[in-house]
Amino acid sequence: MQIQQGSGWRFGFDPSRHPYSVLIGGEGWASELRQQEAAALHQAAQRLCHQWLAIRDQLMPEEEISLDTECGPLWAELDGTAAAVSLRFVLQPPAAERALEGCWSGPATEALIAVLAQTAQAEEWLGPA
Repeated sequence: MQIQQGSGWRFGFDPSRHPYSVLIGGEGWASELRQQEAAALHQAAQRLCHQWLAIRDQLMPEEEISLDTECGPLWAELDGTAAAVSLRFVLQPPAAERALEGCWSGPATEALIAVLAQTAQAEEWLGPA
């Protein structure tokens, strides 16, 4: 598995590690996801990022915003200001499966959203945002 990482984030993808072929991580935590769970995270993050970009010029510098969305079994929230945001998610699949919660701070959020988008295009498994 090729791991990409930076301050406060980690991401890896290895299609041979079925069913948990995606690794995500933050400050002090990491977990493996199925491809469809990673796709839901990508779609939710992209949706929230587009909403934030559309309104951030209208925000005062100290004004805080909170946006949230659901994508299948995944709920995601983008919190922050016009200058920086953090991303938090909760994965709640069917009762017999594991659940997960994670988050990334400002610069880590931006880096993770970018690497998810790059992987979606390169690997063609995440689907459209």
